Amino acid sequence: MPSAYYQPLEPQASDDNDERWAIEDDDEQSSGRSGRSSQYQHLHTRCYPQLLATGDQLPSMGMAPRLRGTGTCKRSYCIMLLLIVVGVCFVGYFFVSPQSTGRGDDGAEDANGIYELHNGKDSTTGIALNEPLHICSESPEDRRVYIQDKPRSAYAQLPVIYFVTPTYPRREQIPELKRLAYTLLHVPRLYWLVANDQERCDTFLDTLLSGFGIPYAHMASPMPSEFRKSKPAPRGVANRRAALQWLHQQNITNGVLYFGDDDNTYDLRLFSEIRQTQRVSMFPVGLIAEYAVSVPVVRDGKVVAFLDSWVAGRRWPVDMAGFAVSLAYMSQYPNVNMPYKPGYEEDLFLRSIGLRIDQIEPKGANCTEILVWHTQTKNKKSAVVRLNSEFLDGRSNLGALFRSLKLMGVASASDTEGPVAMISKNGKTKSHSYILS
Repeated sequence: MPSAYYQPLEPQASDDNDERWAIEDDDEQSSGRSGRSSQYQHLHTRCYPQLLATGDQLPSMGMAPRLRGTGTCKRSYCIMLLLIVVGVCFVGYFFVSPQSTGRGDDGAEDANGIYELHNGKDSTTGIALNEPLHICSESPEDRRVYIQDKPRSAYAQLPVIYFVTPTYPRREQIPELKRLAYTLLHVPRLYWLVANDQERCDTFLDTLLSGFGIPYAHMASPMPSEFRKSKPAPRGVANRRAALQWLHQQNITNGVLYFGDDDNTYDLRLFSEIRQTQRVSMFPVGLIAEYAVSVPVVRDGKVVAFLDSWVAGRRWPVDMAGFAVSLAYMSQYPNVNMPYKPGYEEDLFLRSIGLRIDQIEPKGANCTEILVWHTQTKNKKSAVVRLNSEFLDGRSNLGALFRSLKLMGVASASDTEGPVAMISKNGKTKSHSYILS
């Protein structure tokens, strides 16, 4: 399929009066009125623009303001008019603001509960981001004849799982994608979105993904240069944002979204469990940090809290592999966001879709079984082997092999760098030049 180029999502147009309000945590909403006084003062500025323009003092709530008028209207009429205005503003506050709807408007909260729109800008500086999305290749056709010993047609009624895999060029990239692919080959009705952190399309990756027969889209989604020198860098965010952009461009509002890294290990039962997600489902992830697990705490079939060794103020302290989202539910939030904030990607994404704890659907036998493991591979630099180019011709298999290894980013041959390639025979080693001459 020819390459396509998508620009980042344009910001939603907003009226000056349509301001984003600070959202209190669930416990604050239910226990008190913290921060309300400053919000009341903000209501004054919205309800009395004419006073701000003339420099008059703002009235206190519930009291009639003093206007510097021309005397053309009676005092009682002015008081009545302004009380009506105050009442309208209060109605707007309690029935339109995000606090009253519970939906959290259509933005994404930061760690302090403040909303930030997904408008293609850095949420901390407001600087516009360069987020190109290049569709390298894609194929919506499922070319697998049999899946789990059944014909493909047997699964036609199942919801589609959109499996998002952020990846980046490294020595382990291709073997890890292959290992993951041989798990996904057993999963019916799955669309694989592979987003590569690279400026240009990788033709080797195109060929690899096409060969599996799994419906897929391969996209190049480089991290914006502004973040590459950050410590820690927000790795994987540009990739996942690209996948969200792809879903938006395709207008896909049915199925289930799941973020699956290429270095994780997945139980096939996971896919059966998440496929029926109504809003947001959650489940344990093994091998996470100090506790070796990140898991929702479930009582009487309901999620009531979370066990995770790194909370750091996160409302949703979960791993990226520990939840799935219904696209029908997510489509209610057009400005769904995953900001560039390392460590808080999951939390702020889930906040941006207005999630409440009573909406979470525990999976994995009420979160008692681990169906996904965070099995990380220790990254090493691509190897360089000193292997004279004159011997990489057709006289042996080594020429074709090292050309393939270089394309995969695993190893490369050099005339001048790296350890000299030694070849053994009958237990004795010789220089490759001795054997291949």
